[in-house]
Amino acid sequence: MTDDIYGKYRPALKAVLADIAARIEAYNEQEKAKNGEMAYEHLIYRIKSSDSMAEKCRRKGLPETSQSALLNIKDAIGIRIVCRFVDDIYLNVRYIKAMAGCRIVQEKDYIKHVKPNGYRSYHMILEFTEPYEDAAGANPGHFFAEIQIRTIAMDSWASLEHQMKYKHDVKNTDIIERELKRCADELAACDVSMQTIRNLICSEQ
Repeated sequence: MTDDIYGKYRPALKAVLADIAARIEAYNEQEKAKNGEMAYEHLIYRIKSSDSMAEKCRRKGLPETSQSALLNIKDAIGIRIVCRFVDDIYLNVRYIKAMAGCRIVQEKDYIKHVKPNGYRSYHMILEFTEPYEDAAGANPGHFFAEIQIRTIAMDSWASLEHQMKYKHDVKNTDIIERELKRCADELAACDVSMQTIRNLICSEQ
């Protein structure tokens, strides 16, 4: 294996990511032109680093190869869509599902089915058919992307929770976990309130 676990497929991976991001940006502009409001506030995307992907392969007991990274593990391409309101999350889900050449491999709604620690987000694993050779040798190839869609409040909580979770030698973990769950619930209540206010304003127009 080369130093880069993606090997000769990295250019294709970059092109696929650019195409998906462009399509998401396009429907955001479409929504803004149609309704005067954006579908989302922020779009963040990346290709998982070679080192992180190699470590994930090891953790899953897979060989550190391009095939493992691009066929067995399906989050080499990661996209996060951050919205202002809860309803916007489901608007983005509808737009993404309508994309040509896109197949849903897995989706999990952690907003309606909140994780025990308070985590909320909408997760999708998608398969895109693109005009590039994939790790199985097919062309057009099949490439996978993980998309997470959440509100600004959910995103802030998840970022802080992730940061604190990976700190070493943390004491009072039970208290910290309980407080994080409380904060998550309070932020979720704010999201509901903001959505209610938005609905009231829209109903008067």
